[in-house]
Amino acid sequence: MSTASPIIPYDDLNLGKKEQVRKMFNTIAGRYDFMNRLLTMRIDVLWRRKAVRLVKDYPHETILDLATGTGDFAIELAKLKPIRITGIDIAEKMLEIGREKVKQKGLSGKIELMEADSENLPFPDNSFDLASSAFGVRNFENLNKGLSEIHRVLKPGGSILVLEASEPSSRPLKKLYKAYMSKICPAIGGAFSENKAYDYLNRSVAAFPSGKNFEAELVRAGFKDTQFIPLSMGVTSIYIAKK
Repeated sequence: MSTASPIIPYDDLNLGKKEQVRKMFNTIAGRYDFMNRLLTMRIDVLWRRKAVRLVKDYPHETILDLATGTGDFAIELAKLKPIRITGIDIAEKMLEIGREKVKQKGLSGKIELMEADSENLPFPDNSFDLASSAFGVRNFENLNKGLSEIHRVLKPGGSILVLEASEPSSRPLKKLYKAYMSKICPAIGGAFSENKAYDYLNRSVAAFPSGKNFEAELVRAGFKDTQFIPLSMGVTSIYIAKK
């Protein structure tokens, strides 16, 4: 179990990771969707679609979308026609944008977005059939606590679906990827949004226990039958596991 210091967005703020992440996302909320599409060349849209297709045959009447941000994953998950989707996030500015998108899609009766902490979920045990998160799990302050909370609120036989950034395993591609993430991504981010957010993106992806290591974290939190599906030559990964 690692004792390394957590990866944080701001080195000059005397705040814990959770509060720093909240501040960062509230600051970049207005540019967040634009930057996602720009930096991934809209491939992030395809990643979400792929992840949702993979769980279409899993129980999904009630869904909890964690670190929902501006609601993109929750909106994509609505295609599964669940009874209810609850999206949570700690950044209220992100949620404000998400609520407007949900309203424009005519999904206000299906999707509720609320401010809540993924590591201290305000829901009873065994509440949801499916828990999901897209590009949010690596922002948890305490990964095991967050995953254990997700396990707690899932119904017996329920599943977790995680879409998360990862580093390619191929050495030549990994070299190109690192150059893009450490140089190009922060430069573009600085031109259009807050540079620290995209420098943090690079550092948080590099530090995240991806692949088999994240599967081990899922097992440690109580999950079983883990699956790991790399996408786009490993720059993103899908994880599925059952309670």
